[in-house]
Amino acid sequence: MPLSAENLVADPRFMLGIRFHAGRMRSMFDAGPRLARLLASQQRWLLTQMAYALSMERDPADSSSGLTAVRLTSEITALKVASRNTVLSFVDELFTYRFIVCEPGDERKRPRHYEPSDISHQAMFGWLWSNLCALDILDGSDRAAQLQAQPGWMRLMQPRIARNCVGDPLWREPPEQIGLFLWNDAGGLIVDHLMSRIDLEETNPDRFLIGHIDSRALAADFMMSRTHMQRLFAKAAQQGCVGWDTGSKRPLLWISRAFVREYCHWQAIKFAYVDEAFHWVRALSEERTGKQQCS
Repeated sequence: MPLSAENLVADPRFMLGIRFHAGRMRSMFDAGPRLARLLASQQRWLLTQMAYALSMERDPADSSSGLTAVRLTSEITALKVASRNTVLSFVDELFTYRFIVCEPGDERKRPRHYEPSDISHQAMFGWLWSNLCALDILDGSDRAAQLQAQPGWMRLMQPRIARNCVGDPLWREPPEQIGLFLWNDAGGLIVDHLMSRIDLEETNPDRFLIGHIDSRALAADFMMSRTHMQRLFAKAAQQGCVGWDTGSKRPLLWISRAFVREYCHWQAIKFAYVDEAFHWVRALSEERTGKQQCS
């Protein structure tokens, strides 16, 4: 039975899953910074997931299906996630960096149909596998191993997850303090970095210690200006999300437990949709196997 968002946040092991997934996303960035930035802000996350979902839903018998700039624009602007110009610029960026390619024979057609390149397929598989690993941490299950054994499941799971997440206003519009980071360029990378460094043995009832943060190095790492990063942290500090312990030689960053709780509640929405999609595709696979055996 799929885990609900309520089940997830009630489980003390959920923080272990959150920290694992954040660490994996940080590693994905290290392996391919430009590709990882497609998931680095909430707007780009929504655009990327919907674009990939449209490509997975391509039906060769239906010329109107699949990923085109027009279809992505229609899906995204209907939910007021981004403007038409933003969507078109996003598609141009994907094509320029070869994250998507034209379907064979579509190079001169209008509208062009696009499909993900191999590196994009690998990255999305890695993202989904990481989410399933995080869920496995909670109950000792083997979702991630089953996905590796049945990689074709991703083509069915990802569109279901994407449409559920994009269609859910509770996920689409993060809480204010979370949105402070997530609606900023590379803000998701910053949150992943902080979550991956949380000391879960921390006994302070109000905060988790992160440790020393070299803002200059981190800004360069995430390809953002140091001024922009400092301004973002300053806003977060004003709202009590983060702060610095100046009692040691080097200031140590901390993150409030209230912020972490709110982030976990928000992430639980997505993880619940991931688990629902996994159980759905597994049941579908078992049903098809049963019919084949009977025929």
